[in-house]
Amino acid sequence: MDIDPRPVAEVRVTLLREREFGLLFWGQAVSVLGDRLVMVAMPFAVLSIPGAGLGSVGVVLGASALSLAVFVLIGGVWADRLPRHLTMLGSDLVRFVAQAGTATLLLTDHATVTRVALLQALYGAAEAFFRPAVLGLVPQVVRPAKVQAANAMLGLTNNVGMVAGPALAGLLVATTSAGGAIAFDAATFLVSGLALARMRPIPFQRRAVAASFRAELTGGWREVRSRTWVWSVIGCFCAYHALVLPALFVLGPLVAVQDRGGAAAWGLITAGFGVGAVVGSLLSLRWRPPRPGVVIGLSLCLASTQSAIVVSTLPTLVVALLELLTGVCVAVTFTLWETALQQRIPADAQSRVSSFDYLGSLVLMPAGYLLIGPLAHTLGTRPAAVVTTATTAVVCLLVAGSPAVRRLAPLT
Repeated sequence: MDIDPRPVAEVRVTLLREREFGLLFWGQAVSVLGDRLVMVAMPFAVLSIPGAGLGSVGVVLGASALSLAVFVLIGGVWADRLPRHLTMLGSDLVRFVAQAGTATLLLTDHATVTRVALLQALYGAAEAFFRPAVLGLVPQVVRPAKVQAANAMLGLTNNVGMVAGPALAGLLVATTSAGGAIAFDAATFLVSGLALARMRPIPFQRRAVAASFRAELTGGWREVRSRTWVWSVIGCFCAYHALVLPALFVLGPLVAVQDRGGAAAWGLITAGFGVGAVVGSLLSLRWRPPRPGVVIGLSLCLASTQSAIVVSTLPTLVVALLELLTGVCVAVTFTLWETALQQRIPADAQSRVSSFDYLGSLVLMPAGYLLIGPLAHTLGTRPAAVVTTATTAVVCLLVAGSPAVRRLAPLT
């Protein structure tokens, strides 16, 4: 087991002194805070529209998610064709327009569900170009030996935002309005865009550009299909997003209301996960496991227990502590996974591979939300959650034990 002997604070400071990574980190730290904030603020924004109800919230959120799923493979191809930081800059500018437009409609009382849904569809399409580009950009702004630490630092911004974003959203909605909170999110994209505009990442070595978009897309799929460890781990993520997360977010709040006293208990449980995710990111700054593939599989196996944990009869505080442990596992899993892709996938194909990774989760998670209700109705709430956990855990254990995954070893 390889552990960086330097204190975590020293590792962080050393990375942030590198100009290009520092720009990426601080820009994303602000932008991610806005992303987490808007997840809480948007439902309130939609419900403030005259005549809107819960169905309208689903339409608006679904428009963004569907657009992201439709365009993510396209975004992956273009992120491998164009300079990645400029692809991300373009995405930030479009998302600024979408959120500024949404905020303007809300603040001037001109919002309708249709208008907001169309703007959120634009937002989702732009995000589809941003997400795949990030994975490929990190190796262009840090040295190979620092890639995992850089991923952990970026994961840290996401996980801190998971804790701070909802609190800030509540404050902004209470003191201004939901439209004001959306306006804050819009401003964060300008901050991120300014940081990206100042970046000068090291260009990556490009192979000959394929003759057509379809050929490049096919080439990205070939990179996934030719590596057993890649498509098998993506299979684990698909199971986790299709089974565990829908059960977690649908059945967890239900049990919290029925058996734990309501929203305060659910808030404590989700806060536990957020704290654990922060701890996991800090751990990933220094820990270099000798078999990262096995750790990815086993960590995701442990994380899959989330759905069973939150519906259990254990005391709420115990559930929150167990969720803290699963948060550690999730953060470690994603840091090691991103690092493995960046180290082993050719530089000019990393965004396309990342887009296929995202696609599996984006497509299957909505299907999981549709199925978890009937499954819980048929089996019962707790048995349904246990089934989702057990199924995902078996998939992860099989992948962790496969030869291709066991053979993965650190390259730096």
